[in-house]
Amino acid sequence: MPYTFGKEERLCSRSLMDRLYADGHRLMAFPFSVQWLVVDGPQPCQIMIVAPKRRFRHAVDRNHVRRLTRECWRLRKQHFYTFLQEHNLCLVLSLVYVHNEAMTHDQLANKMDKLIALLRQDILKSLEQ
Repeated sequence: MPYTFGKEERLCSRSLMDRLYADGHRLMAFPFSVQWLVVDGPQPCQIMIVAPKRRFRHAVDRNHVRRLTRECWRLRKQHFYTFLQEHNLCLVLSLVYVHNEAMTHDQLANKMDKLIALLRQDILKSLEQ
């Protein structure tokens, strides 16, 4: 699987977003608040990355946080996608950055690894129920 983050991996559907926030599972993995929902679809995962205006008043700062988050996700999604394919799952994800300050790339990369591990555990726990 290539290290890309294409259009088909981005969550753009308003109806899927509404379903995600209405019926999805919530997980807090600082500095992210994660909403996830299992759906039927061709892609293993579609993701939406949010940096709220309330926390970052300037668009430059919001764009910087989103760009760093996308980069960390792009480099670390391989094992997560393998996990999803093993369990025949398709997910929609929303990552909301809740920290007040932007982190460095290395800090965010470590947090992304922890987030993916927690997400896998939460998904397995919900599948058992």
